[in-house]
Amino acid sequence: MPIHLVWFRNDLRIHDNLALAAACRNSKARVLALFIATPGQWRLHNMAPRQAWFIQQHVDMLQASLAAKGIPLRVLAAHDFAACAGVIKTYCADNDVDALFYNYQYELNERRRDAAVEKALGGKVLCQGFDDSVLLAPGSITTGNHTMYKIFTPFSKAFLHRLREETPMRLPAPQARESGAVKAPAHCRFDYPQQEVDAQLFPVGEMAALYRLRQFCRHAAKDYLAQRNFPALNGTSLLSAYLTVGVLSPRQCLHGLLAEHPGALEGDSGAVWLNQLIWREFYRHLLTYNPALCCHRSFIDWTEKVKWRNNTKALRAWQEGYTGYPIIDAAMRQLNATGWMHNRLRMVAASFLVKDLLIDWREGERYFISRLVDGDLAANNGGWQWSASTGTDASPWFRIFNPTTQGLRFDEQGDFIRYWVPELNVVPGKAVHEPWRWAEKNGYRLDYPRPIVEHKQARAAALAAYQAARTNKEKAV
Repeated sequence: MPIHLVWFRNDLRIHDNLALAAACRNSKARVLALFIATPGQWRLHNMAPRQAWFIQQHVDMLQASLAAKGIPLRVLAAHDFAACAGVIKTYCADNDVDALFYNYQYELNERRRDAAVEKALGGKVLCQGFDDSVLLAPGSITTGNHTMYKIFTPFSKAFLHRLREETPMRLPAPQARESGAVKAPAHCRFDYPQQEVDAQLFPVGEMAALYRLRQFCRHAAKDYLAQRNFPALNGTSLLSAYLTVGVLSPRQCLHGLLAEHPGALEGDSGAVWLNQLIWREFYRHLLTYNPALCCHRSFIDWTEKVKWRNNTKALRAWQEGYTGYPIIDAAMRQLNATGWMHNRLRMVAASFLVKDLLIDWREGERYFISRLVDGDLAANNGGWQWSASTGTDASPWFRIFNPTTQGLRFDEQGDFIRYWVPELNVVPGKAVHEPWRWAEKNGYRLDYPRPIVEHKQARAAALAAYQAARTNKEKAV
């Protein structure tokens, strides 16, 4: 009897899991499953305690789901990725494993880990990997010169063309093994700090994630364009955390959307949310072909010459939500309190750190990943480099968000701001965006700081810093 091992990583589901489906295809095979916790690596990568908790819950639930199918999931620990090869080699030898099945991860350290595992197994165990966390495999969407696209729009057009030609299949959960259900192994607690996630924000479970997907596609996707930028509205899908740890697959998202909005591929209803899925793909493909992005390098070389300020006090004010700019502070307090931040506000908060405070974008990237339950290297790095104008398809370096204008535009009456910055509840209407002006006019003493920078002056300083870096690059050439 062949013995197949499924190595679970960021694919914590039984439905539409390519590696699991492949391992179960032979009905006569005995199927085992393994998850390896790597707390040392997680610390190195600044994983958020909320994300660790979210993973722990879904590993526990996956154990139960697999046990009902007759597949025991063993949870083991290794200090870091380098130790994984030895753990898997020993497990395969102890259990006479013939074949190892896993879904690819595209980050540099993860790819090195997988290469080390295959080398350690020395050809004695057949290794099969799958492009499970993407709709289309990296390398399948390239320019006419067979290179990776550097601009999103042509990538998106080529991507949509491929999807129209052939929509990737969505696979059902595997059938129960002939041997019947097994007892789930004892839960293994991760040796890593954990912080519980609000169940209203991200309820735990594969079924909960699928239900949220159906509800969003059925009721909210049609209004996504109109509502997605307003943080006081429930206008986003709130599916990001499930996609990050693999409780949902992108194929499930695509099929769920097309079931309710069949014209999405042609630009009709649902197309704007589909575009968000394609952005996710773009950053994953880009990471695969530019591994330096995993090493804190800017995509645009000359931006490495920008002279950033080392301002610990300002960085802390931004992190804690006390900058004196209400929309920035509300966004950061939402992040700190929940482990999630509205997508529009991620851009605004990032722009403020980089372009107003002139603090290195890598400080923000690191802080976000240390707090986000949906923290994902490709998306987080892509978003930060977009905001900092250091990355591919970046906003022009001279385009700088005005935080007050952004607040007025997307939270006009300050409903979102007052929820997260309650000390401003006394400030009426639009005045909440510049509360110090209202306070001075009305002789009121607010328990809220004045702006730590003046935007007009900060903008001029940022433009000068970027221009100097660009000029130095041109002189070097």
